[in-house]
Amino acid sequence: MKGFVFPGQGSQRTGMGKALFDNYEEAKDLFSKADDILGFSISKIMFEGDEEQLKQTKYTQLAMFMHGFVSYRCLASSLPDMVAGHSLGEYTALAAAGALSFEDALLLVEKRASAMQKACERQESGMAAVLKFDKDMIKEICSAIKDEVVVPANYNSPQQTVISGSLKGLETAYERLREAGASRIMPLNVGGAFHSPLMQPAQDELAEAINNCNFSTPICPVYQNVTAEPTTDPETIRANLVLQLTSPVRWTETVENMVRDGADSFVEYGPSVLKSLIKRIVPDVATENSGDGM
Repeated sequence: MKGFVFPGQGSQRTGMGKALFDNYEEAKDLFSKADDILGFSISKIMFEGDEEQLKQTKYTQLAMFMHGFVSYRCLASSLPDMVAGHSLGEYTALAAAGALSFEDALLLVEKRASAMQKACERQESGMAAVLKFDKDMIKEICSAIKDEVVVPANYNSPQQTVISGSLKGLETAYERLREAGASRIMPLNVGGAFHSPLMQPAQDELAEAINNCNFSTPICPVYQNVTAEPTTDPETIRANLVLQLTSPVRWTETVENMVRDGADSFVEYGPSVLKSLIKRIVPDVATENSGDGM
């Protein structure tokens, strides 16, 4: 069985999607449709925008969604047996599986990006990857910091846990993690403290849009970030999507559960990020990427 997976933000780059646009008529149609729906040219920002512009959450998320979805539509040779997406990538996975229409997914991503951008501007915050250090110890250290917000946000692999919070909270966490023996801590190129309580205003704003959106039964099970478990129930999908912004991304469990349920290969659509994480979680499984560099 084949699992299709879709990355979140953090791997954006100038020129992304241009090769797809140049080589596939469906890509031209999808980019044109997106520009019309949004009322501005996300394709121009992707193809010609500078790195600082693409780094803005309000553009990054739309760019990553478009690149992943267009890669899937143009390059997939079969339908998926199961899908999952990392953070923002869950929206791409839902569109690929037919739980959301392209138009609805695009508008939800725009709403999500706008709400998160505003939440980021309320307080200086960020995220950092902690490498080769026990996830339970990371959780314990974060929990002990009471005066600032800092929490585990992404359980990406057994070797990588991402923490998220206020800048002061992160600085305190760095100090305590190093004291506990963590030697590799890498700040991430993102706009704020995603998947943390600091995203609550964004979650409240996004919830209305999600609850007013039409969700269909997907063509295959969707493994969602909040539970790491499969579902095809539209209302379960909706409820989990509302909770996603303030909940950790349980990526390690997601991949393990997909393998548990029969996945013997994974195809990543979009910039190559998840392929290496999957190899760290389940080294013997087959992985490939479609769309990286396009």
